[in-house]
Amino acid sequence: MTVPGEPFTGATSSARDRARDALGVGGDAEIPPLRTVMRESGVGWYPLVAIGALVLASEIFGFAVVVLGPEISRSLGISASALAGILSVKLLAVSLATLPLAAAVQSHPRRASLSVAAAFGWAALALVTVTVVGPWGLALVLVLDGAATGTVRALHQPLLLDTYPVSGRMRVLASYQAATTAGSVAAPLAVAALASWADLTWRGTMLGISGLVLAAALVASRLRDPGVGRWDTDRARDALADGTGIGTATDTRLGMSSPTAELRFGEVVRRLLMIPTIRRALAAQAVFGLMLVPYTTFLLFFLEERWRFGPTARAVFFALTSLGGVAALRWFAPIGERLFRRDPAQLIRVAAGVLAGSVLVVVPAALSPFVVPMVILFATSTALSTVMGPAVSLAVLSIVPARFRPHLAALAGIYLAGIGGVAGALLLGSLDRRFGVAGALVGVVVPGVIGALVLRSASRTIDDDLDRMIDELADEEAQAADRRAGRTSPLLEVHHVDHSYGQVQVLFGVDLRVEHGEIVALLGTNGAGKSTVLRVVSGLGLPSRGTVRFDGRDITWLDAERRVPLGILQVAGGRAAYGDMSVLDNLLVQAHSLGGDTRAVTAGVDRALAAFPRLDERRHQLASTLSGGERQMLALSKAFVLRPKLLLVDELSLGLAPKVVGELLEAVRRLHADGVSVVLVEQSVNVALSVAHRAYFLERGRVQFEGPASDLAGRTDLLRSVFLGGSAPVDRPSDASTEAPR
Repeated sequence: MTVPGEPFTGATSSARDRARDALGVGGDAEIPPLRTVMRESGVGWYPLVAIGALVLASEIFGFAVVVLGPEISRSLGISASALAGILSVKLLAVSLATLPLAAAVQSHPRRASLSVAAAFGWAALALVTVTVVGPWGLALVLVLDGAATGTVRALHQPLLLDTYPVSGRMRVLASYQAATTAGSVAAPLAVAALASWADLTWRGTMLGISGLVLAAALVASRLRDPGVGRWDTDRARDALADGTGIGTATDTRLGMSSPTAELRFGEVVRRLLMIPTIRRALAAQAVFGLMLVPYTTFLLFFLEERWRFGPTARAVFFALTSLGGVAALRWFAPIGERLFRRDPAQLIRVAAGVLAGSVLVVVPAALSPFVVPMVILFATSTALSTVMGPAVSLAVLSIVPARFRPHLAALAGIYLAGIGGVAGALLLGSLDRRFGVAGALVGVVVPGVIGALVLRSASRTIDDDLDRMIDELADEEAQAADRRAGRTSPLLEVHHVDHSYGQVQVLFGVDLRVEHGEIVALLGTNGAGKSTVLRVVSGLGLPSRGTVRFDGRDITWLDAERRVPLGILQVAGGRAAYGDMSVLDNLLVQAHSLGGDTRAVTAGVDRALAAFPRLDERRHQLASTLSGGERQMLALSKAFVLRPKLLLVDELSLGLAPKVVGELLEAVRRLHADGVSVVLVEQSVNVALSVAHRAYFLERGRVQFEGPASDLAGRTDLLRSVFLGGSAPVDRPSDASTEAPR
């Protein structure tokens, strides 16, 4: 049970187990038949079939261009390297298109309608391709194709995860991957049927492709979006609510206001990149992407130059190798389902091993002197890489809230194609000229192996990241329970915050609370993490774990500039003035967040000058010519201009004369009297405790004391060891040396 007024410390062990089970991890390792999963979903097989048709549309058009690549390049006078460059531009378009698509579905579930629209777009593009007469026209078609393909990368898998229960997810994603692979079979065969058996030119073939794509789009036209998080995030919330005694989790689904501030697209992306498993998986995508474009292009010309495969033979080759992928998916899907339920880290390790195997098999395939072993080896490589895809997708998409999955899918596409693919085209695209196409195929294996090793490293962090997400959901449910019970939230709550600078962790589970109308002192030696706490609260630093709530709203991932209008203001001691501007101009700059409200700006500047008469006397003087105390006054004047709800002051008294410090403290008291709550970071015990109601004491990034300021004055163990280095006992704040070394 949570206690009113106390910070929520995360899910209990039993509640976490129930939440993991709701997310498809732990519990009974046995899995129900897929037909049972389909019945439980309430929508049956149609969504999976419809999305499969959309994938088929994408694959038919995309593979038609790839398989016909040599004929198209000769017809339009494009070299192999130029064609690889155009394909890399398409991949870049795929990556860039995922960004607006993920943003478009962030607040409104429209993934199904956008996906169907993309399929109709491919049908139109196939018609347009018929009219292409030069490389620029082909590049434009492929860029538009990439924009449509972005829907596949960003929307399809999150849509499937919200459509079907967690007990069948691996098999559903494997079926989706099988549809992609089936497209890899159907597209070459369609090209073979149209180009060879019907004896059509590549333009005639593309005309026939248009009709096939249109049929697939019509099949999917009744696809609907089921909503976000119905099978996992919502059920995990319910499990956490039951396990913590905080009531039910129905308010977010019934339209009650959420305690979480709405994040912008960039803020969501930034949040995702703070998750270690996601960072590792995306890095693996980028490294693996290095081999993507060169490998596809070199393979086409390898088949033509080494084995004299024409369009029909190449089509049959891709069909045969892709069929191996379909068979592998059918075999591996239930195994992967059980692996994930038992241990997500083990699934990641298996996926990494499979990826390494898939790229290593390319070496003997490229060097084989016989055609049959060559085809078998390439088919083996395709089968292994096909299995790896849904395994990684299931693992990484399951450790983020459902509403953020399109963003993660978009990032995966960007790292794979936009970063890795383009870099591979630029760095490795000329290997064929140096080593021949067979040698080039062998050369691009290296980044694939490195990518597998990077992916394997994600197995070390996935369990912690899953628990982190569960604790965040539990914290949100605790806050929801407080709202339902009518309990008032503190103005500021910092819950179990960890923060690191690079690989160096400086905050460890920091909790801090500031009530409305309260002054809180944050004390500790230099390097204890005091300023870092303020940076996390103001948005200048992001926690690697934990939450920050302001006035009942989760602001953990909000950009710093969005926190100022909410009422959070940080003043950096002695560093908050522009030296080459006058005092008055500094005040006007500080008022910029008031926008175009001239009256508010004028009133704010007048308040600041009235609070600090010395600044009024020097209003036209350059800030660089002010004394240290006057610069600190100018920094603190920002609070009088903007009138925040919460003022964060970092090192108010450092290096200043006692008289000046007294004036600054009086200004802080005046702000407090006007309703401003204050967090005062200080190394001076006297200064801090002379104004604070409560105090926190940090040592090496951990809170060692929290309570009334007067109680800290009696903690001689802390004050002596930290501030005095073991000198005489401290009975009163005034007896303690007021300054500690920075």
